[in-house]
Amino acid sequence: MPEEAGNLNFPKQRSRECAGRFGRAFSAAIFLFFASTILPGSPAIAAGEIVSARLWPAQEYTRLTLESQSPITHNVFTISGPDRLVLDLEDIDSNAAVENLPSKISPDDPYVSGIRIGRFKPGTVRLVLDLKTQVNPQTFVLQPIGEYGYRLVLDIYPAQPADPIIALLENNKPATVPAPPAAAPPPATDRSAAIDPKAPKKPAPAQPEMVRLITVAIDAGHGGEDPGAKGRSGTYEKHVTLAIARKLKTLVDAEPNMRGVLTRDGDYYVPLATRVVKAQKLDADLFVSIHADAFIKPHARGSSVFALSERGATSAAASWLARKENEADLIGGVNMDNVSDPVVRSVIYDLAQTATINDSMKLGRSVLGEIGDVNDLHKAHVEQAGFAVLKAPDIPSILVETAFLTNPEEEKRLKDERYQDKLARAILAGIRKYFAANPPLSRSPLARNFSNEYRNAKTQ
Repeated sequence: MPEEAGNLNFPKQRSRECAGRFGRAFSAAIFLFFASTILPGSPAIAAGEIVSARLWPAQEYTRLTLESQSPITHNVFTISGPDRLVLDLEDIDSNAAVENLPSKISPDDPYVSGIRIGRFKPGTVRLVLDLKTQVNPQTFVLQPIGEYGYRLVLDIYPAQPADPIIALLENNKPATVPAPPAAAPPPATDRSAAIDPKAPKKPAPAQPEMVRLITVAIDAGHGGEDPGAKGRSGTYEKHVTLAIARKLKTLVDAEPNMRGVLTRDGDYYVPLATRVVKAQKLDADLFVSIHADAFIKPHARGSSVFALSERGATSAAASWLARKENEADLIGGVNMDNVSDPVVRSVIYDLAQTATINDSMKLGRSVLGEIGDVNDLHKAHVEQAGFAVLKAPDIPSILVETAFLTNPEEEKRLKDERYQDKLARAILAGIRKYFAANPPLSRSPLARNFSNEYRNAKTQ
């Protein structure tokens, strides 16, 4: 009898040997797997990947946005002598999106002169931003929304920021201008004063009266991270609105008693509340926000004008549009750590806002009538909805939807500079008609007191 046959322990012993060999092989495989995925220097070390890197320079601040599929652990600090800003990205490998950042630096960027990229340590990519001045950096993370994933936002503000309102005024007409001088009196024939120094002197001519200019705040919708609507051929709303806003400002400035100011004059994002506060600090007489509409169906067409509603939208479409426009802060990116809820007296707010809405409706009807000569109207009356950008309690405010970008025919028109000019001229004609029937007056103390309360709370 073979020895194996007589050994009753053989099957158990053979089983233990096989299990031992299998266990050692399995352990080796597990070790090789983890070694290839988490050891330093491995290509798969990154927990996330930068899928896009964008830079938005502006006079008020420069914004750097890094988009990824998962939140990015980061650290930011400044170094002096020379001034530099360091951003460390943990568990991230450098790729083409990051490496192309230096090429996106604009010579006109007021704060950043260059970007250098390197590996600080295994698993950490370091971005060093060479600065033109001392800065106050702020970072925050935006949650995924729409087509965007997680976004790490670095806002680079100057350490000693200039008043943005003063900057706006520097490139505009002064707040007051001399009134036209009266006709000069005929020359005096009595030369006694020249002969006799003791003769009584005639009073000096009165100084010309100063007349306040009408200030029109012109708001180009969207911008920067928030492109707004997109046409079928790739036209972005933010570019169309800025082009029309600039044309309207040029036309307003050419008026003898008006000046126009832009809430943004470049491709960057301005929070909705900040747009309102800018207009208030300028004591604007009107606020006109320019947009280009969008809808889920391409056949929607026509221009519209909206005013604020306190009680609800006048149509389902107006409600949908207001909700979409009010999401701009989520898309454009606002640091919620810096936002505080203003505490105001509701009675004053109601009184001031109700009067302003009535004026806004008058302004809207004047502008809508003029736009109807340039384009078909989506609705023949001014609609109302709860647009956040129209909530200046003391400034008549309207939102103009110039046309539907999602309509291929209207998208083609909106890209045409001549058509943009026609729209701007129509808006100006509506503004002139409004002021012809409603001359600008000094605001009531009630509205002005609330205006100061509101903007002080917003800027704290």
